[in-house]
Amino acid sequence: ALWDTRALAPLRPADPPAREAGHVLPGRPARPVLKPPQQVPSRKPFTVEGLAALLHAVCHIEFNAINLALDAVWRFDGMPPAFYEDWLRVAHEEAHHFSLLNALLVRMGFAYGDFDAHDGLWQMCEKTAHDVVARMALVPRTLEARGLDATRLIQYKLRRAGTPHAVDAVAILDIILRDEVGHVAIGNHWYGYLCAQQGLAPLPHYRQLVRQYQAPRLRPPFNTDARRRAGFSADELAYLQGDGL
Repeated sequence: ALWDTRALAPLRPADPPAREAGHVLPGRPARPVLKPPQQVPSRKPFTVEGLAALLHAVCHIEFNAINLALDAVWRFDGMPPAFYEDWLRVAHEEAHHFSLLNALLVRMGFAYGDFDAHDGLWQMCEKTAHDVVARMALVPRTLEARGLDATRLIQYKLRRAGTPHAVDAVAILDIILRDEVGHVAIGNHWYGYLCAQQGLAPLPHYRQLVRQYQAPRLRPPFNTDARRRAGFSADELAYLQGDGL
């Protein structure tokens, strides 16, 4: 694998070029059609199409997560080699998740791109393009960490649906949840590293970034066990619950 060669430095531009007007994100397919989140209908897994739409939504998250990890590698120069190794590994695992979900969609008679989706994850990526601290705080530790909370709720709905494809989806989400704990832990690690390097208090600075970038407010229930395993401190968990406000 490329990251095992330690040959990454020559591949990273010292000053990534700015996005030009009309620039299309590399690797972004023509479909799915992207709409504002409020225009994407809710998905309930109790019909074949409803289940496919729900799986497509998760598949879209995994697709964006591939690009998010690779963007961190490409965009932020001057980090330790382990930073690039970590995010390349994340991209590889996110691609595996995407492949598992898309294969299930294909077995159901659908494919990635067949349903509308929204671009909330990537919009935060663009908003934090100039600041690696903000990126680590608000993408892996905030938006992607929401998946730690949401997965159990999705699995509950899938178990209620009880169809063979829904059962297959539960097993795939077990894999995704296991790996996502590690991905969020990587974000926590590098956020803590950067705060230490820059003399920032992690929790107060995080609260400042949430306000500055208008990050979505996270709502319970929280998967506190998964969040602890991903490296969230007791103070951070109290903040999430509202006790630290």
